[in-house]
Amino acid sequence: MRVLFMCTANSCRSILSEAMFNHLAREGFEAVSAGSFPKGQVLPRSLTTLQQAGIAIDGLYSKGNDAFEGNPPDIVITVCDKAAGETCPVYFGPAIKCHWGLEDPSDVSGDEAAVDAAFRATLAIIERRCATFLGLPFKSLSRIELQRELDRIGSL
Repeated sequence: MRVLFMCTANSCRSILSEAMFNHLAREGFEAVSAGSFPKGQVLPRSLTTLQQAGIAIDGLYSKGNDAFEGNPPDIVITVCDKAAGETCPVYFGPAIKCHWGLEDPSDVSGDEAAVDAAFRATLAIIERRCATFLGLPFKSLSRIELQRELDRIGSL
């Protein structure tokens, strides 16, 4: 199963989600990420936060959703409010789409400790959601039931 995490810039929340999902995923599951308007670079603090959590950062880069035109995902999860209102491209075809909104930790102002805490808190939410997702009984869920579960997970 291929999951696409989408955000606007693909520099923070979607990158954190891709890396965490792949860190937790078992064989047969893969996450990728993209931005509707990619920034072209990953925020250094996103990478630092992942490294501090012991999560690999190899291969993470900011890219647009056109990178998946030839290999569409099974599920598209938007993780920021701006991307939630955008239409997923047609070539995502029958992909299940849901929204797991996250506040942008890069918008937090304050000292280094406050910003670091915001990034760690965001990563903790992502971890909880990804772990819940990966624990679903996929073989026994219909498409409609999976959609409901994904929507529920977005509120955790």
